[in-house]
Amino acid sequence: MGDLHIREHGSPSYKDLFSEISQAADILVLAGDLTDLGKPKEAELLATDLRSCSIPIVAVLGNHDYECGHVDEVKEIFEEAGVQLLEGQAVEINGVGFAGVKGFAGGFGRYMLGSFGEPAIKAMVAESVDETMRLENALRQVRSERAMVVLHYAPIPETLAGEPPEIFPFLGSSRLAETIDRFPVSAVVHGHAHRGTYEGRTPGGAPVYNVAAHIEKPTGKPYALLEL
Repeated sequence: MGDLHIREHGSPSYKDLFSEISQAADILVLAGDLTDLGKPKEAELLATDLRSCSIPIVAVLGNHDYECGHVDEVKEIFEEAGVQLLEGQAVEINGVGFAGVKGFAGGFGRYMLGSFGEPAIKAMVAESVDETMRLENALRQVRSERAMVVLHYAPIPETLAGEPPEIFPFLGSSRLAETIDRFPVSAVVHGHAHRGTYEGRTPGGAPVYNVAAHIEKPTGKPYALLEL
């Protein structure tokens, strides 16, 4: 599940949902935008609810979690609540390797943004490439036969269908899929695209799931259940 967007005021409690997930699943994976503005208070509210989860929790941060410039405090709060945050690392839980990064924008296929022109454009492309290299390093650490990639930004355009096409380049990058397809990956999850589509595949055939809480899923719940 992704894109909880916890606010200081007015957000629902997720305690009951996390308890329900603990009964249905072995591991909870959160695909970024855990907070709405990246405020430590927002992170504390979610951390309180996460303590009702009795299974391991793996997560990446999203763009909203960086908004206020308190990302280090936000990370610390989640880690103290037992969340294993992935920023270019891999962790193995119950025989499944989880490799995660936030990812970044940049576009898809032949329309992917190239490193040419103004320094600002080159900096944007460099950020996208850096996130991709982090993902590659994480995937190289995976030793288990089953592997899940955890992202916030999308690696393919198919799971963005439903969003305005004009904003696709800001929702993800094919660079992520190119890296994923160099490794044996069982599944990929991401969020970020609230109006997107639940399921797609990388060019190499790895299944990709948009698990933003707003996306309709086979469970009929805000969360998806995946068996690897």
